[in-house]
Amino acid sequence: MNGGLLNFCLALAAVPLLAAGPLEHIQSMVARPKVLCGRFDQSKQLAGLKKPLTSNGRFCVVADKGVLWRTLHPFPNTLRLTRDEIVHFQGNRVTMRLDAKQEPTVRMINGLLFAVLTGDLKQLETRFELDATIHDNSWSVALKAREPAMAKAIGSIALRGDAHVKNVVINESSGDRTSILFSAIETGDAAMTADEAALF
Repeated sequence: MNGGLLNFCLALAAVPLLAAGPLEHIQSMVARPKVLCGRFDQSKQLAGLKKPLTSNGRFCVVADKGVLWRTLHPFPNTLRLTRDEIVHFQGNRVTMRLDAKQEPTVRMINGLLFAVLTGDLKQLETRFELDATIHDNSWSVALKAREPAMAKAIGSIALRGDAHVKNVVINESSGDRTSILFSAIETGDAAMTADEAALF
């Protein structure tokens, strides 16, 4: 799995934050489909390296079930986040499993990642200080940690979108920067392949 996504999830789970901004208007712009799937392209620029680390693949967000994150390039692997567990697959082999019974943050991680991918600012505003801006039919939101130790570790996060989240940027205090672009977004049961549906 790409480390940027898991680090982002774990960081989100640990941050007690607050919100402000024109959130109600943005929430009315964001679609709420039962199933949302698409392509992601991730670029991670590590401090001190000239060339970014890139990966791409597919993601699916299914209401009341969770998130499926399938990296296809450069190394195929799958991450499934549900209410009760986080499972990492290499092919058909499970290489990591975090159970909510042993790791209580699993439910929080899943909920927060779901909120980020679906643009659920109501959920995010309980943990983040938000600075939101609306540009015609699009919007952007900057997320900032109130808790000093976490702010020092994670730096800042920015979301951008319209009816769906289109871009997530994570600027870490170390100087590392991760950008995730979402495209080819489809909604409804037909958006998922049979293989993806089987993983839920």
